Amino acid sequence: MHPRKAILPDATHIHDLILHYSPDGTLLPRNMAELCENVRDFYVVEDGDEIIACGALHLYGPHLTELRSIAVSPEHKGKGAGRLLIEALLIEAEHHHVQCVCLFTRLPDFFAHFGFSIARRENLPDKIYKDCLNCPRLHACDEVAMIRGELPDYSILADSYTSAPPLTKISFA
Repeated sequence: MHPRKAILPDATHIHDLILHYSPDGTLLPRNMAELCENVRDFYVVEDGDEIIACGALHLYGPHLTELRSIAVSPEHKGKGAGRLLIEALLIEAEHHHVQCVCLFTRLPDFFAHFGFSIARRENLPDKIYKDCLNCPRLHACDEVAMIRGELPDYSILADSYTSAPPLTKISFA
Protein backbone atom coordinates (compact mmCIF):
# COMPACT_ATOMS: atom_id res chain seq x y z
CA MET A 1 0.00 0.00 0.00
CA HIS A 2 1.19 3.49 -0.78
CA PRO A 3 -0.36 6.97 -0.88
CA ARG A 4 0.02 9.31 -3.84
CA LYS A 5 -1.45 12.52 -5.22
CA ALA A 6 -4.61 11.84 -7.19
CA ILE A 7 -4.76 12.42 -10.94
CA LEU A 8 -7.77 13.08 -13.12
CA PRO A 9 -8.36 9.42 -14.11
CA ASP A 10 -8.75 8.66 -10.37
CA ALA A 11 -11.91 10.79 -10.13
CA THR A 12 -14.21 7.85 -10.90
CA HIS A 13 -12.64 5.73 -8.16
CA ILE A 14 -12.79 8.63 -5.71
CA HIS A 15 -16.44 9.16 -6.60
CA ASP A 16 -17.22 5.49 -5.96
CA LEU A 17 -15.50 5.54 -2.55
CA ILE A 18 -17.31 8.70 -1.47
CA LEU A 19 -20.61 7.42 -2.84
CA HIS A 20 -20.37 4.38 -0.58
CA TYR A 21 -20.42 6.66 2.50
CA SER A 22 -22.84 9.35 1.27
CA PRO A 23 -26.31 7.76 1.57
CA ASP A 24 -26.15 7.57 5.38
CA GLY A 25 -24.63 11.06 5.68
CA THR A 26 -21.17 9.91 6.73
CA LEU A 27 -19.73 11.94 3.84
CA LEU A 28 -21.22 14.79 1.87
CA PRO A 29 -21.93 13.64 -1.66
CA ARG A 30 -19.60 14.95 -4.36
CA ASN A 31 -20.55 14.89 -8.03
CA MET A 32 -18.12 14.01 -10.80
CA ALA A 33 -17.80 17.60 -12.02
CA GLU A 34 -16.80 18.76 -8.53
CA LEU A 35 -14.32 15.89 -8.14
CA CYS A 36 -12.72 16.60 -11.52
CA GLU A 37 -12.40 20.29 -10.65
CA ASN A 38 -10.82 19.48 -7.28
CA VAL A 39 -8.88 16.30 -8.00
CA ARG A 40 -5.61 18.12 -7.19
CA ASP A 41 -6.82 18.38 -3.57
CA PHE A 42 -7.00 14.58 -3.27
CA TYR A 43 -4.65 11.83 -2.28
CA VAL A 44 -5.39 8.17 -2.86
CA VAL A 45 -3.97 5.01 -1.36
CA GLU A 46 -3.23 2.20 -3.77
CA ASP A 47 -2.91 -1.49 -3.01
CA GLY A 48 -1.35 -2.92 -6.13
CA ASP A 49 -3.26 -1.17 -8.90
CA GLU A 50 -6.48 -0.77 -6.86
CA ILE A 51 -7.43 2.54 -5.23
CA ILE A 52 -8.60 1.63 -1.73
CA ALA A 53 -8.78 5.02 0.02
CA CYS A 54 -9.11 8.70 -0.74
CA GLY A 55 -9.09 12.00 1.05
CA ALA A 56 -8.73 15.68 0.27
CA LEU A 57 -6.93 18.66 1.73
CA HIS A 58 -9.11 21.72 1.19
CA LEU A 59 -7.14 24.95 1.63
CA TYR A 60 -9.07 27.94 2.96
CA GLY A 61 -5.95 30.07 3.35
CA PRO A 62 -2.72 30.14 5.36
CA HIS A 63 -4.79 30.11 8.53
CA LEU A 64 -6.82 26.94 7.88
CA THR A 65 -7.10 23.78 5.84
CA GLU A 66 -9.54 20.90 6.16
CA LEU A 67 -9.18 17.16 5.79
CA ARG A 68 -12.33 16.07 3.96
CA SER A 69 -13.89 13.25 1.98
CA ILE A 70 -11.84 10.66 3.88
CA ALA A 71 -12.93 7.21 2.72
CA VAL A 72 -11.44 3.73 2.95
CA SER A 73 -13.05 0.88 1.05
CA PRO A 74 -14.92 -1.37 3.51
CA GLU A 75 -12.83 -4.41 2.53
CA HIS A 76 -9.62 -2.60 3.50
CA LYS A 77 -10.62 -0.99 6.80
CA GLY A 78 -8.29 -1.70 9.69
CA LYS A 79 -5.31 -2.52 7.46
CA GLY A 80 -3.48 0.82 7.66
CA ALA A 81 -4.77 2.61 4.56
CA GLY A 82 -6.45 5.33 6.63
CA ARG A 83 -3.26 5.97 8.58
CA LEU A 84 -1.20 6.23 5.38
CA LEU A 85 -3.75 8.61 3.89
CA ILE A 86 -3.92 10.92 6.92
CA GLU A 87 -0.14 11.02 7.21
CA ALA A 88 0.19 11.99 3.52
CA LEU A 89 -2.44 14.72 3.87
CA LEU A 90 -0.76 16.13 6.98
CA ILE A 91 2.59 16.24 5.18
CA GLU A 92 0.87 18.17 2.38
CA ALA A 93 -0.61 20.59 4.93
CA GLU A 94 2.87 21.14 6.41
CA HIS A 95 4.21 21.77 2.90
CA HIS A 96 1.73 24.64 2.58
CA HIS A 97 2.68 26.07 6.03
CA VAL A 98 -0.94 26.05 7.19
CA GLN A 99 -1.53 27.25 10.75
CA CYS A 100 -4.40 24.87 11.56
CA VAL A 101 -5.83 21.67 10.11
CA CYS A 102 -9.47 20.94 10.87
CA LEU A 103 -11.92 18.14 10.20
CA PHE A 104 -15.41 17.05 11.16
CA THR A 105 -15.77 13.39 12.06
CA ARG A 106 -17.71 10.68 13.84
CA LEU A 107 -14.42 8.94 14.64
CA PRO A 108 -12.63 11.36 16.99
CA ASP A 109 -10.56 8.63 18.64
CA PHE A 110 -8.97 7.71 15.30
CA PHE A 111 -7.94 11.30 14.57
CA ALA A 112 -6.71 11.90 18.13
CA HIS A 113 -3.86 9.50 17.28
CA PHE A 114 -2.65 12.12 14.78
CA GLY A 115 -2.63 14.98 17.27
CA PHE A 116 -6.13 16.32 16.62
CA SER A 117 -8.14 17.68 19.53
CA ILE A 118 -11.82 18.52 19.87
CA ALA A 119 -12.81 22.08 18.98
CA ARG A 120 -16.00 24.13 18.88
CA ARG A 121 -17.61 24.32 15.43
CA GLU A 122 -18.27 28.00 15.96
CA ASN A 123 -14.50 28.59 16.01
CA LEU A 124 -14.25 27.35 12.39
CA PRO A 125 -16.44 29.81 10.47
CA ASP A 126 -14.77 29.13 7.12
CA LYS A 127 -15.87 25.49 7.31
CA ILE A 128 -19.35 26.49 8.44
CA TYR A 129 -19.84 28.94 5.57
CA LYS A 130 -18.33 26.57 3.00
CA ASP A 131 -20.31 23.43 3.80
CA CYS A 132 -22.37 23.44 6.98
CA LEU A 133 -24.93 26.06 5.97
CA ASN A 134 -25.93 23.84 3.02
CA CYS A 135 -25.86 20.56 4.92
CA PRO A 136 -29.19 18.86 5.64
CA ARG A 137 -27.88 18.05 9.12
CA LEU A 138 -27.01 21.65 10.00
CA HIS A 139 -29.18 21.73 13.13
CA ALA A 140 -28.76 18.05 13.96
CA CYS A 141 -25.06 17.58 13.33
CA ASP A 142 -23.55 14.55 15.02
CA GLU A 143 -19.98 15.16 13.88
CA VAL A 144 -17.18 16.28 16.14
CA ALA A 145 -15.07 19.26 15.06
CA MET A 146 -11.35 18.66 15.56
CA ILE A 147 -8.23 20.69 14.99
CA ARG A 148 -4.50 20.22 14.87
CA GLY A 149 -2.41 23.32 15.27
CA GLU A 150 -3.26 26.83 16.35
CA LEU A 151 -6.93 27.78 16.08
CA PRO A 152 -7.34 30.61 13.56
CA ASP A 153 -8.31 34.02 14.88
CA TYR A 154 -9.78 35.20 11.58
CA SER A 155 -11.96 33.96 8.74
CA ILE A 156 -11.80 34.52 5.00
CA LEU A 157 -15.21 33.18 3.98
CA ALA A 158 -17.40 34.62 6.72
CA ASP A 159 -16.79 38.16 5.47
CA SER A 160 -17.83 37.23 1.93
CA TYR A 161 -21.21 35.81 2.96
CA THR A 162 -22.99 39.01 3.87
CA SER A 163 -26.44 37.49 3.32
CA ALA A 164 -25.77 34.58 5.67
CA PRO A 165 -27.02 34.71 9.23
CA PRO A 166 -24.52 35.91 11.83
CA LEU A 167 -22.32 33.13 13.10
CA THR A 168 -23.47 33.60 16.66
CA LYS A 169 -27.04 32.72 15.64
CA ILE A 170 -26.07 29.34 14.20
CA SER A 171 -26.74 26.64 16.76
CA PHE A 172 -25.60 23.06 16.64
CA ALA A 173 -26.99 20.08 18.48
